[in-house]
Amino acid sequence: MTSPFAAPCRPLVLTFAGSDPSGGAGLQADLMAISSIGCHPLSVTTALTVQDTVGVVGIMPVEAEWVEDQARALLEDMPVAAFKIGLLGSIDNVVVIAGILADYPGVPLVLDPVLASGRGDEFADEEMIAGLRNLLLPLTTILTPNTFEVRRLAAGDDDDQADDPSLGECAQRLLLLGCEYVLVTGTHASTARVVNSLYGQPGGLLRSDTWDRLPGSYHGSGCTLASALAAHLARGLSVDEAVWAAQEYTWQSLAAGFRPGMGQYIPDRFFQWRHCDGTPDG
Repeated sequence: MTSPFAAPCRPLVLTFAGSDPSGGAGLQADLMAISSIGCHPLSVTTALTVQDTVGVVGIMPVEAEWVEDQARALLEDMPVAAFKIGLLGSIDNVVVIAGILADYPGVPLVLDPVLASGRGDEFADEEMIAGLRNLLLPLTTILTPNTFEVRRLAAGDDDDQADDPSLGECAQRLLLLGCEYVLVTGTHASTARVVNSLYGQPGGLLRSDTWDRLPGSYHGSGCTLASALAAHLARGLSVDEAVWAAQEYTWQSLAAGFRPGMGQYIPDRFFQWRHCDGTPDG
């Protein structure tokens, strides 16, 4: 049977995320990163937020029916080459999105488990975390938690409070829940350099990459990494190649970052199109 879709001029990446009015993180960050890497971004809004570069004031989840309608309309019209998930907003949205993605098992999925802001604003309760574990991890190609997120996602009900599993043990627990790869990012760790570690089955640790730790605090670094990963997978790179390329892109965008307000720095996701003085190229 001939496909009803015409071949797109560039790969299409669909992101599920909350809107960030500051443009530092969330939906806006995803759209910029995906575009910068040469893909066309499609978007489903999962939540509206009131936030700036300092922190989050409020979140209003989009109703699950609207989330599903947004996604189904796009997927019936265009062939998506990769999915990216960020802030989900509610357990109802977790359930709906899992049902949608189950219909597209051959499309890679990058899951950025946005559980809290950099300042510590909570984005997910225990019910949502359980939904991530049970419904979305089995569908996930690569999970991109930071060190706090990987421990929270991997925590079991029977864990001893005194027990402090290693990051590798946490990643193994999440792999056993069904995701293919876990990329644990070290931006929140208290190490001299940032160490990002990729885990997969059956060999456990597959690679570790070390990056210079940049001064300052950044708003949207996790969104940038996950979106870049999805874009590189959509362009046909292997997971190993996409992990390296996405890390390089993210580090460069952070190194070129700027501080537009009174809070955190924002990555410059179009750094490669600018001169050294920051002015647009061309």
